[in-house]
Amino acid sequence: MKVYLAKPRGFCAGVDRAIDVVEIALDIYGPPVYVRHEIVHNDHVCNELRKKGAVFVDEIESIPEGSVTVFSAHGVSPAIKEQAKGRDLKIIDATCPLVTKVHLEAIRYAKRGYHIVLIGHRNHVEVEGTMGEAPGSITLVEDASDVANLSLPQEEKLVYLTQTTLSVDDTAEVIAALKARFPHIEAPPTDDICYATTNRQTAIKEMARQCELILVIGSRTSSNSNRLVEVANAKGCKSKLINDSSDLVRELFEGVEKVGITAGASAPEILVQDVVRWLETQFKVEFADLDVIEEDVVFTLPRELAGVARQSKLGETLMTKHVVSKT
Repeated sequence: MKVYLAKPRGFCAGVDRAIDVVEIALDIYGPPVYVRHEIVHNDHVCNELRKKGAVFVDEIESIPEGSVTVFSAHGVSPAIKEQAKGRDLKIIDATCPLVTKVHLEAIRYAKRGYHIVLIGHRNHVEVEGTMGEAPGSITLVEDASDVANLSLPQEEKLVYLTQTTLSVDDTAEVIAALKARFPHIEAPPTDDICYATTNRQTAIKEMARQCELILVIGSRTSSNSNRLVEVANAKGCKSKLINDSSDLVRELFEGVEKVGITAGASAPEILVQDVVRWLETQFKVEFADLDVIEEDVVFTLPRELAGVARQSKLGETLMTKHVVSKT
């Protein structure tokens, strides 16, 4: 069996940064460190952080007053920030800078009198945060069929923004539908779908041309991981989302000679290697890297953490990792 390993795969710069933020906060302030929502959508990552003293909560009211609190990579609305201030929480904002970019776009366009059409998944935490920036000026659409039901004045200034972890191809269809109905609708200055989502989808399209089965390692709550499965299936290649090697059975590989492995942007490399080891115990395999795009993006630490990071050896070490921003 030939097994191809996608490159790039796994952690993106925003996820890497968010996890490091929680670990540095734990090292400096000690447990517990509270995290509003899962820091990233991966059970393995969150469970490892729980062992170190991170406490994940869905509601600000669940956090004791004055506690050290991290906002997850997905971002939060201004209303959540106000609730945190009311509890005198020590906030460290680990929102991915590319999500923050979309928030700032929403604020800017709303102030300029635009109505914003946000393309995204209803009830996703990232979408909730973005919509909270200008709730009276944003309408959510999930797919092209939603566009037909939009009731917006043709003369109104319109712009579309997107969730950062969408399918590139599906989003293009929604944008085309928007432009057909509202020819004057404007685009953001740059694409909102993040580089990591785009790159991993590009890699899986190439993998789908060469493989009969693709394993996508990622949590079922991970938007970008689910999109990878959809992209592979749309290209005619059978694809399966797995949390880890415990989801694998030999029957899945019957008649399969070429297998692809990739991982969503919130899945750690250790899970990829665990799947590799499982395959080695079950089959005679030959591994090959499928290099598609080189990634070298890193993000600086949040300013509220950077100033105190050198108080610990871990913080000082990770400061060097996040010292340059290439966004």
